[in-house]
Amino acid sequence: MSNSRPPRRSPGWGTPLRLLLRLMVLGIGLGVLTGSALRWFAPQVQRQTLNLPSWLQLPETVEAETPAQNNNKSETNPKPVVGRFQPTREIPELSARWRSIAATQMDLQASAYMLILDDGRFAQMHADRPMPAASSIKTPVLLAALQQVDAGDLHWNEPLVLTKDLVGGGAGWMASRPLGSRFPTRVAATEMIRVSDNSATNLLIERVGGQQTINRRFQDLGLTATAVNNWLPDLDGTNTTSAHDLSRSIALVDTGEALSLRSRDLFREVMGSSVTNTLLPSGLMKGLGGAQGAPDSTLASKGYRVYNKTGDIGIAYADAGLIELPDGRRAVAGFLVKGPFNDPRSTNLIRAMAAAMAPHLKPEPAPPRRTASPSQESTP
Repeated sequence: MSNSRPPRRSPGWGTPLRLLLRLMVLGIGLGVLTGSALRWFAPQVQRQTLNLPSWLQLPETVEAETPAQNNNKSETNPKPVVGRFQPTREIPELSARWRSIAATQMDLQASAYMLILDDGRFAQMHADRPMPAASSIKTPVLLAALQQVDAGDLHWNEPLVLTKDLVGGGAGWMASRPLGSRFPTRVAATEMIRVSDNSATNLLIERVGGQQTINRRFQDLGLTATAVNNWLPDLDGTNTTSAHDLSRSIALVDTGEALSLRSRDLFREVMGSSVTNTLLPSGLMKGLGGAQGAPDSTLASKGYRVYNKTGDIGIAYADAGLIELPDGRRAVAGFLVKGPFNDPRSTNLIRAMAAAMAPHLKPEPAPPRRTASPSQESTP
């Protein structure tokens, strides 16, 4: 009997080789297509203009708020976020009290401003009036110098050279040093505030870029009444500022709007070195009442700390500072008075207005501590 089934062929190597060749051709083709696609998409990806099809786009999980929604939110929650110079509502009784105090000295020009940073409450009296700044202008000068430190254009230990044009008489010791003496920036900044050194101030103004440049910086910061028009000591009072500007310059630092955290710490450290505490700190101390003594130690015993800088050119006096309250809140305040040369009424007026702030800077009572009820206490 014969077998009709054809004989089985041996597979050999032909079929695997053909399969391998097909796979290689397919791989090369895919590689060419992929490379061409990447070459076409690359410029769009780099310019971030690539539009993916809808089925590849991720769904948005957070919807952007419309301006109307933001307005509604601010109406329902007017309390500002701590970290902004944001006045919200006036304290009319304090503003009126300042006007009443100033009215007793009609021949003196006065400017006053206070802002509680944590809730936005403020008081004002001719707060935007430009007045002779005296040495109080050194506070915004310090701010401008530290802005350059943040920008990397100035180093805290960079030496500043004393030249003839920058020697300033009056307060300070740097004027007594030989021309060509070199002072680290940190020393100039500290002495400018600590003992109100005029030569140190001129060194910093020059290093920032000169009077016109620093004035542009003041405008950019919203210090519209602040301007350096003469080298210090400026006994004629041509350099100007306002109570609002002085308060704003300090608040911009403390709230983090104008400086980095590191430079903010340097600013506060330098401001804390001021040795003159006979105006704002002394007035606040009297307004708080109780045991009296040296302003700084007396305020510290009550839980207060004032970082301030004064000004005095005889015809004008000023003081402005950051006030730390016992409950952790903070406020800024500024005062300027112009009057007859060396008239004690000018300094007394600043102290009286600072004392009037005290009732509005009392610490808020701490809320009662929550304790677990006996039923909530776990048993061992």
